[in-house]
Amino acid sequence: MAALIHLENLTKHYQMGETMVRALDGVELQIQPGEFVAITGASGSGKSTMMHLLGCLDRPTTGAYWLDGELVSAMTDRQLAVIRNRKIGFVFQTFNLIQRTSALDNVSIPLFYARVTRVAELARRALDRVGLGPRASHAPSELSGGECQRVAIARAIVNEPKIILADEPTGNLDTRTGKQIMDIFHELHQSGVTIIVVTHEMSVALQAERIIRMRDGKIVEDRPVDRAEKTRGEEATEPATPDREPSPPMARRAKV
Repeated sequence: MAALIHLENLTKHYQMGETMVRALDGVELQIQPGEFVAITGASGSGKSTMMHLLGCLDRPTTGAYWLDGELVSAMTDRQLAVIRNRKIGFVFQTFNLIQRTSALDNVSIPLFYARVTRVAELARRALDRVGLGPRASHAPSELSGGECQRVAIARAIVNEPKIILADEPTGNLDTRTGKQIMDIFHELHQSGVTIIVVTHEMSVALQAERIIRMRDGKIVEDRPVDRAEKTRGEEATEPATPDREPSPPMARRAKV
């Protein structure tokens, strides 16, 4: 099976005064369609730079990045914007919602950029998938933190991307609500979506299928998570309690 993500000798360097910072230093990586991967490491390890490059939010200094068979590292800003909209859904720690508009309108934003029809219908369907259909008309200020993150996930999946890229998605949430969010990611993964979570929380990383650990801009460990470790990661969180209403099972779709 062809890799969905293929990085070849990827580097990202920043000049800070007279110092050259090697944020990424010769990274080689492949991620297959349908994998659930956690990228972890200490502050300054390069994981945030990796996230920006994987999400086509930045370009490498040198090296090559193929995404779904396309050499995205050579693309223009406009071409990268199209790739982001069609193939990648983003979930951030701080939700990144527009505060003065409704949940439905927040979820609709990627659809407007994609110039698709039936915007309201598709956005409402995405909210239903994360259990927030009844809250569609509420602004973020009227929602709990867990509900805001579920709106952010609905926005990420509304275009049915191949990849969900989540940056510390449970970082601003309590343990129970964080488990709810991870449950949604597991359901998305079961439906065939490739999930990449960037996290410093080992209990979150252990819920993935594979852990990539970074240090000083390099990958220093890349290994599968065994069943015992996954169980420990799940047990590190408290049983979920409903965040106003439980998330329903995700609609299944064929694996890619």
